[in-house]
Amino acid sequence: MFYFIRHGKTDYSERNTKIYQGFGVNLSKLSDLGISQIKETAKDKRLKKAEIILSSPYTRALQSAAILSRKLGINIMVETDLHEWLANKNYHYENEERAENAYLEYEKEAGKYPVDEEKLWEDADSMKERVLNVLKKYRHYKRVIVVGHGMMIKATTGIKHVKCGEIVEFDWIDK
Repeated sequence: MFYFIRHGKTDYSERNTKIYQGFGVNLSKLSDLGISQIKETAKDKRLKKAEIILSSPYTRALQSAAILSRKLGINIMVETDLHEWLANKNYHYENEERAENAYLEYEKEAGKYPVDEEKLWEDADSMKERVLNVLKKYRHYKRVIVVGHGMMIKATTGIKHVKCGEIVEFDWIDK
């Protein structure tokens, strides 16, 4: 069983300052509310028997995973392919306006490329495949916590909206 957990609420108050410009925004830490959300999540009985925590490399997810690790006594593995959705699937940085437009188009198209048209943004199927390839490496565990991002969790599990700190159970079997 995989327990996807969306990171806690993020503190973006320093966005576009210091190192928090461009891709650096992914270094933003959790807000006080986000810390409280994850501490509350750690109390969930389903997580008590988990054997390992997998985390996205982004600070908000890593900080969430660290709180869970401390509260549950479980080790963390960072998996770079658990990162959030890409506005440019070729790993090129897009400025905020272009990234926002890509996101709006992704949402409008429900994560699917229009018929006979490929876009620069990462589609939902590619995101799901990326995440499942990570999970395959950990399928020998009975219970795995996966700390990541809303769009990643939505694409992988099919859940419409995931709140910060929410747990989504995913019983995936490689067939």
